[in-house]
Amino acid sequence: MDSGTLLARITDYASRPDPYPLYAELRAAGPVVPQSDGSLLVGGYHEVAALLHDPRMSADPRNRGLVTAKPPFLRLDDPEHHRLRTLAMRPFGPPHTPRRVDGMRAEIENITKELLAPFESGGQVDVVDDFAYPLPVTVICRLLGVPHEDEPLFRAWSDTLVASADVRPDAASAPRDEAERARTEMGGYLVGLAEQRRDEPGDDLLSAFVGEPDPELRLTREELAETAVLLLIAGHETTVNLITNGVLTLLRHPEELDRLRREPGLMPRAIEELLRFEPPVHMRERIPLADLDVAGTTLPRGSSVILALAAGNRDPRRFPDPDRFDPARPDNQHLGFGSGIHLCYGAPLARLEAHSALTALLPRLATAELVEDPPPYRQNAMLRGPRHLSLRL
Repeated sequence: MDSGTLLARITDYASRPDPYPLYAELRAAGPVVPQSDGSLLVGGYHEVAALLHDPRMSADPRNRGLVTAKPPFLRLDDPEHHRLRTLAMRPFGPPHTPRRVDGMRAEIENITKELLAPFESGGQVDVVDDFAYPLPVTVICRLLGVPHEDEPLFRAWSDTLVASADVRPDAASAPRDEAERARTEMGGYLVGLAEQRRDEPGDDLLSAFVGEPDPELRLTREELAETAVLLLIAGHETTVNLITNGVLTLLRHPEELDRLRREPGLMPRAIEELLRFEPPVHMRERIPLADLDVAGTTLPRGSSVILALAAGNRDPRRFPDPDRFDPARPDNQHLGFGSGIHLCYGAPLARLEAHSALTALLPRLATAELVEDPPPYRQNAMLRGPRHLSLRL
């Protein structure tokens, strides 16, 4: 089949349940595969990792000629990316707030226990709606300082924004106006909440952002809105997929599920393997700032280069027997959280949430069966995960 249609076939909804044969076709077609829409697909582990670390590869869509407002720091380049990421990190993690994430361990475990109620009564449950979605949403809202009663506001906003952030060849037809409206509404809400914290600060990120005493280290109103929106969405979207894909993978591999029940100390390594085997983020776009040569193929300046992280994670040149789920896999330097300067800085929190969630679910999964396999998936090909995952207990 025409390798120039790979991106269209990978992002076709019909491929959502199992895109991995297409990723194998991508790797076989070459390190770089030009697409009929003008983009270039890269699927080898070493090539993807090298380009994620290459300062000549930009994350900023404006370098592709797109007219857009200033993107969040996830889509900016250094030095501006470094400045905003550093300011966002100050109240979140090391070196300035080293105990923030680990200090939430007990709270995360308590939230997990509260969400287990539907699993205790038997019958049928939806892992996404009943567990995998509310857990990280509750955690990130508490971390930011969002009142519990306002949490439902974010699902519609988040769904709209995620729907517009895909890598489909027809992505230009996505509802950009709706996404901008959702971003503006969410940002306005969060900035308003942060302003309330000036007089009544709490132990949360919004209070820390507006309470920063050094003017040089303070986010502007616009930067605060963009950063808070990014943290809220990135703080739960990928974790929902990590937990749900994890449950689905374990139920499809009962022998490994049983092994984890016998050897719970393997769970940290199992989570790394889940991030490799069924990553929550499948692709990232980058734009060359100059003509670049990769294995004899030129990546033209200003072109759209799609780095297929999920294809790299199953590259047999890097991972022996890559299509086998091995919760004890050694030397597992996957691309599940990206790499380079845009490595997901919420990764420690996501790992902590996944560990709490999957450890708590292990005994209950032993007698669970999938109602539908494959389950219905979300539309987004980049942030791939089931929209629902119904279990019969």
